[in-house]
Amino acid sequence: MKLIFVGAAHEVTGSCHYLEVGGKHILVDCGMEQGVNVFENVPLPVDEGLIDYVLLTHAHIDHTGLLPLLYAKGFRGQVYATDATADLCSIMLRDCAHIQMMEAEWKNRKAKRTESLTSVEPLYTMEDAEGIIKRLVPCHYDTEVKVCDEMVIRFSDIGHLLGSASIEVWLTEEGHTKKIVFSGDVGNKNDPLLHNPIPTKTADYVVMESTYGDRLHSVEHPDYVHELAAILKETFDRGGNVVIPSFAVGRTQELLYFLRKVKEDRLVKGHENFPVYVDSPLAVEATEIFQENRMECFAGEALELVKEGINPISFPGLKLSITSDESKEINFNDTPKVIISASGMCEAGRIRHHLKHNLWRPECTVLFVGYQAVGTLGRMIVDGVDEVKLFGESIQVRARIKKLAGMSGHADKNGLIDWICGFEEKPKKVFIVHGEDSVCAGFAECLKIEYGQRTYAPYSGTVFDLLSGKLEYEAMPVPVKKKAKGALSTVYARLLAAAQRLLNMVKRIEGMPNKDMAKFADQINSLCDKWER
Repeated sequence: MKLIFVGAAHEVTGSCHYLEVGGKHILVDCGMEQGVNVFENVPLPVDEGLIDYVLLTHAHIDHTGLLPLLYAKGFRGQVYATDATADLCSIMLRDCAHIQMMEAEWKNRKAKRTESLTSVEPLYTMEDAEGIIKRLVPCHYDTEVKVCDEMVIRFSDIGHLLGSASIEVWLTEEGHTKKIVFSGDVGNKNDPLLHNPIPTKTADYVVMESTYGDRLHSVEHPDYVHELAAILKETFDRGGNVVIPSFAVGRTQELLYFLRKVKEDRLVKGHENFPVYVDSPLAVEATEIFQENRMECFAGEALELVKEGINPISFPGLKLSITSDESKEINFNDTPKVIISASGMCEAGRIRHHLKHNLWRPECTVLFVGYQAVGTLGRMIVDGVDEVKLFGESIQVRARIKKLAGMSGHADKNGLIDWICGFEEKPKKVFIVHGEDSVCAGFAECLKIEYGQRTYAPYSGTVFDLLSGKLEYEAMPVPVKKKAKGALSTVYARLLAAAQRLLNMVKRIEGMPNKDMAKFADQINSLCDKWER
């Protein structure tokens, strides 16, 4: 019975943990790295085709974004998630595949014009995204689910995103059962739409995030409605636009909730009828999913509005841009407006087009409303860079750059402490992950010294024996090296993965009737003959 740390170890993104119990191979999250990749992640300890199950804490891409690649490399198991997470994954993974394919197409067009550039293949395709979506198994909150003889799971609302959850996992091997809890991303308290994180009572071991393990949100709950209204009025008075890079899922819906209140209370004097554009097909679809799950997942005032028949994230003047033509038209309209567009860290998507049209205009405001990872375009702008490159052009940063301080889907340091200290008994070990290098180490030390928690901040590759409660292997940090020229192409790597899947399948069918094995061998040989050069 083992736990191996793969991704988001002393890093904020790319969450992925591996469990092994009774011959079963399990992943908890399978996320994509975003921003600067500081440390090397170890490869999965087994081939992708041997993974039996994946458990998802929530739908954000840094927790789910490599699932289609997992499928492309041979995974055919089941992916367990809450109902809302499954719904969101069905659109987010398609969107991510679309971005992969579009960026590859753009780079290949550029390569045709430049001899020094080589063609590329997308990390994965829409077919891969569709394949993994079919493997999703929706689950209800607070319900024990027997996945197999060796594993029982339960999802609890963690208040970070629609459908987000901490996952209780009971593992049984050789008559011994151990319970491990994965926090996922712990939500901020008093979210306008979502429930507060639900505490978990018991665990042998806990794997918990530390994104904001070194900072505190404002003591007083910020008045986002009036702060937002003030930014809008100042910008509109100058004749500018307010451009908001926003995560399509979660943060966009929260902003719509605040903007509805701004409009309802007529807080932007002289501009009461200002238009709001949500320029993201993904955000539009996600908003619909929020509506479908509103009774189960909404909380507080938002739920009360729903019960009164009021849509808490819709209002007059809200315009939804779906097509690329609708998106382009936004920047040819001189009316001062709000433009909400993904991605939240400005790394891809339509937001980059809106920055190109507005970032150089001193009358405009670019408003950041979420975490900006190191190395992302969003972080560069927030940190005060004077010039950025967009679509091969140098763009001067003349717009006002603002942040809605404390607006976050993540618990701060105190919120994280409250969650881990909510256990009735201290776990045997608390593993600190999903935070920048110094934050992981510092938060682990804080919990150990000030709260008596038995903490450890593992690096990628660390192996822990859950039965003995001891480290089997303590990995050291390996800084990321530049990719060597001549590295395997994505397509060739995919071919090797397919070949490995075939080999694994052959190993598993030993004992099959001789007639069937002979037929299988003939089919393999026939395929080899076809491709023999």
